Amino acid sequence: MTKKNNLFANFKSDFPSGLVVFLVALPLCLGIALASGAPPLSGVIAGVVGGIVIGSLSNSHISVSGPAAGLIAIVLTAIATLGSFEAFLLAVFLSGVIQLALGFLRAGSISNYIPANVIEGMLAGIGVIIIIKQMEHAVGYDKSYDGNESLFRLDGGNPFSDIPDILQRFEGGAVIITIISLLILIVWERVPALKKLKLLPGALVAVIVGILLNEIFTRTGSHFALGTEHLVTLPVPESFSDIAGFIITPDFSVIANPDVWISAATIAVVASVETLLCIEASDRMDVQKRYTDTNRELKAQGIGNMVSGFIGGLPITSVVVRSSANASSGAKTKMSAVIHGFLLLICVLAIPFVLNKIPFATLAAVLLLIGYKLANPAKLKLFWKKGKYQLVPFVATLIAVVAIDLLKGVAIGMAISIIFILKGNLKRAYHFRKEQYEEGDIIHIDLAQEVSFLNKAAIKSTLNDIPQNSKVVINASETEYIAHDVQDLIKEFKNIRAKENNIKVQLVGFKDAYELDDTTEHVFFEHAKRNNKNN
Repeated sequence: MTKKNNLFANFKSDFPSGLVVFLVALPLCLGIALASGAPPLSGVIAGVVGGIVIGSLSNSHISVSGPAAGLIAIVLTAIATLGSFEAFLLAVFLSGVIQLALGFLRAGSISNYIPANVIEGMLAGIGVIIIIKQMEHAVGYDKSYDGNESLFRLDGGNPFSDIPDILQRFEGGAVIITIISLLILIVWERVPALKKLKLLPGALVAVIVGILLNEIFTRTGSHFALGTEHLVTLPVPESFSDIAGFIITPDFSVIANPDVWISAATIAVVASVETLLCIEASDRMDVQKRYTDTNRELKAQGIGNMVSGFIGGLPITSVVVRSSANASSGAKTKMSAVIHGFLLLICVLAIPFVLNKIPFATLAAVLLLIGYKLANPAKLKLFWKKGKYQLVPFVATLIAVVAIDLLKGVAIGMAISIIFILKGNLKRAYHFRKEQYEEGDIIHIDLAQEVSFLNKAAIKSTLNDIPQNSKVVINASETEYIAHDVQDLIKEFKNIRAKENNIKVQLVGFKDAYELDDTTEHVFFEHAKRNNKNN
């Protein structure tokens, strides 16, 4: 039974942790909304709901929920497919309904059935997509989301003829801010003393420096100054009545559209898997080693996504970056996640005019680093060392996610993994060896712990290749289960083919239920055992 805690009992440690998570989450919420082609406010709304709603309902003490980089590709595709942000919000709302149902169906163990190489391939593919999408904002071309233009969709006779056009689209100020922001983020990661400054995360420093640089460019009249089209645009409420007008609600009139349900199911499945994986990681980071009820977590995520979709927010998952920041900051209970949600809400209501000074280029730098971490080349090297059975599904998933879409990419990776698993099982059905003794060669076939019908073809081929006048030992001493098809195959070999070809067969360790115990004594096996002992 999970121990109940007073949420305010550890307020002294939870408030600083909540403050740190808020400082980490703010630029991420805005950046993920930018990368998703959604209004910046939708990212903040998702962060607020993830902190306050999901933080209150979940029984995870360490994990923090909010908009996730892992869903960027899905959100981009869904908004483009559905044709409007309001229709997309309906898909988010319905994904929450699906997650809630999954929680009641006790589907919390779903993540255990997806291979790690497919998950890593999916994340690496998402990382590549993030990098590709953010290159435009990194160089100051912030017009790609009008649906007609893109830095990577240029007209020309060949790639070289497009270079002048590409260079004309660059904004010098954006390039400078991106480079400086990246340098700050990298230095903050590499220098231990800076990394330990919990109340000053690298992303926040990059955002502050980006604002200051553009203010300097603007006040000095520099041609590097970025206009409002290159900056975050959040609505600025002048009164409490204005706040309600900023909320975008779902378009329930398109609920019969099958694309809405497909998008909802995709968001629900991917968000659930990502959440469950993060919960597993968060539980390992918990110094008190408390375990999260994953079915309750799915219910909490479902309610959170229903609320987020209903009031104009992006889809939500439990996220590793914010959860690890929460754990490393000394959080004791889920109150820290709730506090971070309230701080986000206060920030967007009280100082939107400050947030509107943030350059897209700075957020692009933050996301470029996230994309690199997701698609780190070290992962390819790691799976290369593990062999082709791990490498091929990883690479296939990565390529398919980038070239096709996320759901089909994962499906392709899963299919290849299953094929490799089946192929591996065929090879591991038995161990074949040939040993020399004074009385002649003896072929040993040692069966595996489990021999299924999938192994029938491999065993049949091996038995068929045994030459005439051979001596064979089929050993099932370590075997717990043998499929009936394989039992029949061994019986036929022993009783028919072996006699026809003068093959002496010794069966060892077969259970009585198989009715395969050898009924005759073969002296060659006893000699073999004695010779083995002497050797």
